[in-house]
Amino acid sequence: MNEFRNISKVGFMKHNGGLEFRQLTEKEYEFKTEIQDYHINAGGVTHGGFIMSMLDSGMGTAAHQLIEGSAVTISLNTNFIGGSKAGDKIIGLAKIKKKTRSLIFMYGQLKCEDKLLASAEGIWKII
Repeated sequence: MNEFRNISKVGFMKHNGGLEFRQLTEKEYEFKTEIQDYHINAGGVTHGGFIMSMLDSGMGTAAHQLIEGSAVTISLNTNFIGGSKAGDKIIGLAKIKKKTRSLIFMYGQLKCEDKLLASAEGIWKII
């Protein structure tokens, strides 16, 4: 397996603490972070906006591995399933479902200690 690399150094999620990213297979990628106090909402759990941002960044980074240019998110449908708190280590999975000449279709999920936190389906436009 490939080693994790910190993608915050290239601008992804830098303002939120960064993600580490690695390739698992030709079509599967893993990313991770640790939840910080500033990711927590008034209800005491990780803010949904951060969850979506983590999915978007991890899945988007996976999309960029397939192409020489760039890709932008055109759709990201997210299902919130569980909660997490400060100190939790979150592991994300991005899976390439299909790539056409102009679009990349993906599935993503976030887990904490094997508990599913969120899942997502997304489409990236190759530009």
